[in-house]
Amino acid sequence: MISRSHLTVYNLQLRVLLILCNIAFFPVKVFSQEEKIITGAERVNEYLPLLRNKNIAVVANQTSMVGNTHLVDTLLRTGIKIKCVFAPEHGFRGEAEAGATIKNGVDAKTKLPIISLYGKHKKPTDEDLKDVDFVVFDIQDVGARFYTYISTLQYVMEACTQKKIALLILDRPNPNGFYVDGPVLDKKFASFVGMNPIPVVHGLTVAEYALMLNGEHWLADSLKCDLYYVKSLNWDHSKYYELPVKPSPNLPNITSVYLYPSLCLFEGTKVSVGRGTDYTFQVIGFPGCGKGTFQFTPKSKAGAAAKPMYEGVECSGFDLRMFGDTYIKASHQLYLFWLIGMYQCDSTNFFNPFFDKLAGTDQLRKQIQAGLTEEEIRNSWQPALDNYILMRKRYLLYKDF
Repeated sequence: MISRSHLTVYNLQLRVLLILCNIAFFPVKVFSQEEKIITGAERVNEYLPLLRNKNIAVVANQTSMVGNTHLVDTLLRTGIKIKCVFAPEHGFRGEAEAGATIKNGVDAKTKLPIISLYGKHKKPTDEDLKDVDFVVFDIQDVGARFYTYISTLQYVMEACTQKKIALLILDRPNPNGFYVDGPVLDKKFASFVGMNPIPVVHGLTVAEYALMLNGEHWLADSLKCDLYYVKSLNWDHSKYYELPVKPSPNLPNITSVYLYPSLCLFEGTKVSVGRGTDYTFQVIGFPGCGKGTFQFTPKSKAGAAAKPMYEGVECSGFDLRMFGDTYIKASHQLYLFWLIGMYQCDSTNFFNPFFDKLAGTDQLRKQIQAGLTEEEIRNSWQPALDNYILMRKRYLLYKDF
């Protein structure tokens, strides 16, 4: 049994160890000009010939950049005819909080119609795609099953297939693409935060995942999308990639991106992950946590939450910011110790119904409630994880880790 005091001491000891490991084994690599990572969107000459003289729809958000220029502006400047822009969760400009209703509208800069693909309208309709010849998908993913951009991708692929429209993916590196881990989703728990039997950390880029959707016949009615893609250059699954634009309001930096696969599971518990603070997905805590050494008070703020959990109430817990660039890189694993430890701190009303959807199974919750160790939990994942890893290899476009 892990006590709260042991959790605090363990965290402090592990921080020191991992900082030393990071200095010893993970020196900062400076890329030469030849090694600079070039995203699919930046390889404009590769895809413009496909789009000329066609009516285009674009699935994009604030991460859809070509250097310092948005993809939509780039396409318009080169004479490409854009009929509409589809916006995923968080909206076209990426300013909406998670789960917020995104409304249709008109982009103030380009005057293009914006069609939301969130809420009740997750899939483009026949009317949305009227007179569209090609759809371009360019959104930065973070490599976690419950990050909903890949669910939007699936619905877009299905809509394109049903309308016999080709889809072009401008691929981007996966910042968590250097490992695979977590429970594989049980289809009984499929939802918008997890639609297919993949682990929490799936180790795929968007284009690789699209190939898997086609190849495994996971699209509705076993459809197969007419798929094109432009790969990123000078990146593979053994390389780390720091995102130039934050992918959503509550993932403000690379530390939060690394911690997100481990900490998002807390969204199905009574533990706050710092929504309503400046360090979302970098801290954990709740009022009366007791032995936590870090305090934070969630407040309503733009893009974070209209009313965050424990708004205005001081939470005690743990500051995990030092772990982002240390433990995850060193271990290539989800960190379950925090989840198990916080449950053992105070198990009263700990889980809510959302947890099983995020985990993709009810097994993890039951294992924690039964007092299983992290090793025992990991061992239970392994058979399904091994099968997934073999399947994943068939769809890789980049050298594996």
